[in-house]
Amino acid sequence: MAHRAGFVNIIGNPNVGKSTLMNALVGEKLSIVTAKAQTTRHRIMGIVSGEDFQIVYSDTPGILKPNYRLQENMLSFVDTAIGDADIILYVTDTVEKPDKNEAYIQKLSKLECPVVLVINKIDISTQEKVTQLMAWWEERLPKARIIPASAQEKFNLESILEAVSSSLPEAPAWFDKDQFTDKNLRFFASEIIREKIFLNYGEEIPYSCQVEIEQFREGEDRYEISAVIYVMRESQKGIIIGKGGSALKRVGTQARIDMEDFFQKKVFLSTFVKVDPDWRESRKELRRFGYEF
Repeated sequence: MAHRAGFVNIIGNPNVGKSTLMNALVGEKLSIVTAKAQTTRHRIMGIVSGEDFQIVYSDTPGILKPNYRLQENMLSFVDTAIGDADIILYVTDTVEKPDKNEAYIQKLSKLECPVVLVINKIDISTQEKVTQLMAWWEERLPKARIIPASAQEKFNLESILEAVSSSLPEAPAWFDKDQFTDKNLRFFASEIIREKIFLNYGEEIPYSCQVEIEQFREGEDRYEISAVIYVMRESQKGIIIGKGGSALKRVGTQARIDMEDFFQKKVFLSTFVKVDPDWRESRKELRRFGYEF
């Protein structure tokens, strides 16, 4: 039997469940997940391999109208993903208006590669609404495979897997069969901390923060990790730290617990907060944080 392999790039508007879906399909928590929009900033690959196939899923930031350079670069990850995909996995849901982003629907209709369209969050909808949405999408994208699903409840994932695997091109494996992502442990350490910031702070704080791992050292019995949380203003630094350091301690404790679960090893985590007013606009800083090449 011929070996099949390909890049399955996941795109869609913010907050439709792209990261939850990729994590469910890969079987690992690779992309951070919160209820806030724009949680995903990078393009993150999750790799699923079998004896005669390899699926390279790629989670991308939500499609949005950029307001600053960081968001411009996030959108460029989406456009690149559309251009280099063997299969596009477009995720919408039962909550958003289906025509929310007409420009990208037009792009999807003109693609030559297969498109699998997932209507996510059917667990919080009705059969009538889902049927209406399927009919709407079948009219707009007649060549796409339309699949209703719930990433949160892991419902109908097997249909998505079948649709993807049956459309893979014949090709050798792109990565080692035991590899499950393209990112290193430092990256996941920073993302885990950033997730805790999204979960613990409101308003603009999570969108003004960037996490950098300054030290990542593996010892015999534990990892020693030192992280810096960059914010844009002194007032935000005070909010991140909290009274007597309580807020920062809470974030550090939650992050350490998740890191130990992910790394399967004890973690000693130190966190610091610094002000960098221009990090979202500076090409130099964005390149340093992996957002610009």
